[in-house]
Amino acid sequence: MDAELTTPATALDLALWRRTVFSLYEQVRTSADLYAAHDLWRRGRDDLFAHHPSSPLLDRDREDFTGLLVKPYDPDFRFEAAIEAAEPRGFDFETGTDGIVPFQLVGTADVPGIGTLDVWRLASYGGGLFVPVKDALAGTPGGTYGGGRYLLDTVKGADLGAGQEPGSIVLDFNFAYNPSCAYDPAWACPLAQPGNTVAVDIPVGERY
Repeated sequence: MDAELTTPATALDLALWRRTVFSLYEQVRTSADLYAAHDLWRRGRDDLFAHHPSSPLLDRDREDFTGLLVKPYDPDFRFEAAIEAAEPRGFDFETGTDGIVPFQLVGTADVPGIGTLDVWRLASYGGGLFVPVKDALAGTPGGTYGGGRYLLDTVKGADLGAGQEPGSIVLDFNFAYNPSCAYDPAWACPLAQPGNTVAVDIPVGERY
C-alpha cells in the first residue's frame, strides 16, 4: 500500500501519480497496437520513476536511474482468462499506515502454460481486483522480484480490462511490474500468496 502521507503536498503528489497511472492504462486498453501500448506504458513508468515526487526510488537510486528493466513485448504472454468460482477465503494484510487491509478471493484464472492464479478483491473502500504473480525466476540473479510482481491492481489504476468472453479478464504478463516495496522498504505491499505462485519462468514484464 502507500508510504506515509505527512503533508498536503505529498497527498496531492500521490493523487497526480494515480491519475497518471489511470491514464496510462486507459491508453493501453484502447490501443489496437499492443507493441506500441507496451512501449508507451514502459516510457510512462520510466518518467514517473525518474521525475515524479512520489517515485518509490530512493534518492541515491534516482541519481543514476536510466529506466526500469522491462523485457520486449511478447504476444505469447497475453491471455484472456475466465474467472472460475472457488471456495471463498481471504487474507488480511497489515500495513503501518492503513491498518489491516482485507482481501477476499473472487475466483481463479487458469492460464495456459502458466498455471492457475487466484483473483482477489480488495474488500474495503475502493474495492478493485488484485492479481499478483510470483514465478520461478523470483529471487534469482537477474530474475524477478522475490516477493512477486503485480499483474492487476485496479484500485490503483493497473487495469488491463475485460476479455471478449463474459466473465473473463485480460492477463498480460508483459505488464507485470514490481511493487513499490521492491525499491523502498518504507512502502508496505501485499505480496503473492501461495495461490499466486507458479512453477514456470515468466521472462517478460519488469525484472529486478
